Amino acid sequence: MISRYIDNPYLIGGKKFDLRMYVLVTSYRPLKVWIYELGFGRFCTEKFSNDPKEITNKYMHLANASIAKTAGSYNDIHGSKWSINNLRFYMEQVHGKVGVDKCFEEINNIIYISLKSVQNVVSNDKHCFELYGYDILIDQNLKPWLIEVNASPSISPTTGPDRTIKMNLLQDVFKIVIPPDWA
Repeated sequence: MISRYIDNPYLIGGKKFDLRMYVLVTSYRPLKVWIYELGFGRFCTEKFSNDPKEITNKYMHLANASIAKTAGSYNDIHGSKWSINNLRFYMEQVHGKVGVDKCFEEINNIIYISLKSVQNVVSNDKHCFELYGYDILIDQNLKPWLIEVNASPSISPTTGPDRTIKMNLLQDVFKIVIPPDWA
């Protein structure tokens, strides 16, 4: 598959980032989806450049935590991550609430459309669920782009705040998927 490279990413502090959003699907027919509100922004460890000589610099172009951890400038305390709430707050201060709300509404639409597009080909077992990790890039115009969807995303924490987000995620998933009469 050929992917388009987004050469005008939204930068914070000169660094490119993407969003990791968690999405729980408990049914495809009918479609039942929960978008977890406590995802995070994952930052590259080096400042972004469009210089063709830097195209192979993975620390500048890829925000994946497993790559960031190998950089000499990786910060073990925050793990090059911001919570989505902090990211939204920052973006609202720069662009206003209306523009940022529109961006996140478009992200929700991307998630919904992607799930609707596979609705008829994914087997639907009422006793199963799937947790997805959606990776979204935002460009300078606040337009979101789907990078990839990860089935069974890693929930291994890399920092204290990351642990809090992921433990809360798992608790909320279990509240949804385990029937109340089982508890």
